[in-house]
Amino acid sequence: MRAHAIKPLENPTKANLLNLDRAALRGYFAALGEKPFRAGQVLQWMHQYDAADFDAMTNISKSLRERLKEIAEIRAPEIALDQTAADGTRKWLLRLDSGNSIETVFIPAQGRGTLCVSSQAGCTLDCSFCATGKQGFNRNLTVAEIIGQVWVANRALKREPGGARVITNVVLMGMGEPLLNFDNVVSAMNIMLDDLAYGLSKRRVTLSTAGMVPMIDRLHEVSPVSLAVSLHAPNDALRDTLVPLNKKYPIAELLAACRRYVADEPRRRITFEYVMLDGVNDSPEHAHELVRLLKEVPSKVNLIPFNPFPNTQYKRSSARAIERFGAILMEADLVTITRRTRGDDIDAACGQLAGKVQDRGSRSRRYAPLRGAITP
Repeated sequence: MRAHAIKPLENPTKANLLNLDRAALRGYFAALGEKPFRAGQVLQWMHQYDAADFDAMTNISKSLRERLKEIAEIRAPEIALDQTAADGTRKWLLRLDSGNSIETVFIPAQGRGTLCVSSQAGCTLDCSFCATGKQGFNRNLTVAEIIGQVWVANRALKREPGGARVITNVVLMGMGEPLLNFDNVVSAMNIMLDDLAYGLSKRRVTLSTAGMVPMIDRLHEVSPVSLAVSLHAPNDALRDTLVPLNKKYPIAELLAACRRYVADEPRRRITFEYVMLDGVNDSPEHAHELVRLLKEVPSKVNLIPFNPFPNTQYKRSSARAIERFGAILMEADLVTITRRTRGDDIDAACGQLAGKVQDRGSRSRRYAPLRGAITP
């Protein structure tokens, strides 16, 4: 992973150290004439002790702390709204620069706490069943804005009475397509995995993609995290309407990339996400077709009851249809989980995240990069 560019020291703009993973911090301190171990110290203060200023870093010399106060900062997104659902799900609306905001969701469960993190302000992909894609796209998030969501949530949860709830899993399933913000997402995941930061295992950090085939291969080269794929249909004709990216990278190409991703670790599986849409993709015939499709891919399937949002054309499949669909998959020995809907009373459920995005142009302009080679 290449280090982020370091701003010249004479630049009056302060460097936000949340933008830097350990490798980049080493480069930053080397440019200051400091020893490389300072990177680990500062990383630990920022992420394990959620320090918001340099005065708290008591094992760093006072002279360096004073210098850092002049040239650097620790700045996470600002909390604009903090909501807790009846089931304990917690959602933060985080304010970014330029009038944008994103949403981050913490989902508590027995023995685990999952944080759903956004990677873009809006989304270019316009999946027809997702609220995020309907509001347009503004920009990629910086590393500080991605890892800052973990920083904000971790800090808030520690300050709850008892401080018992902790983040055990992170999923990049919030607003945006993570693989279209490749370098920033990988740097943020490096921090999530770093033992001096959040120390999460590679199996507890999951990146979800709509199917950016070249970027899946590139991710396999640089990061060991778990992969989830928003599939939602068992054939190209239907997936073209639900996930327009499928016209660029059809299912056969996508599944080939998935097989490559897990080829060197036989025990790993790809998680395939399948939103259940009434009368659209939830018939027994669709289930049998999905079984045939995934028979050669080490996989597990997450069935996701559709979560409605204003002006959507879709309805949630009935409980009976979801149960019947799942039974067909399990009878074929596909590991299948029906995701419990969480936080829908505060619009925090899967597919409902919207935030606030200053749309920067027409959908056709935002799709332009997808017509050629994909570049992050």
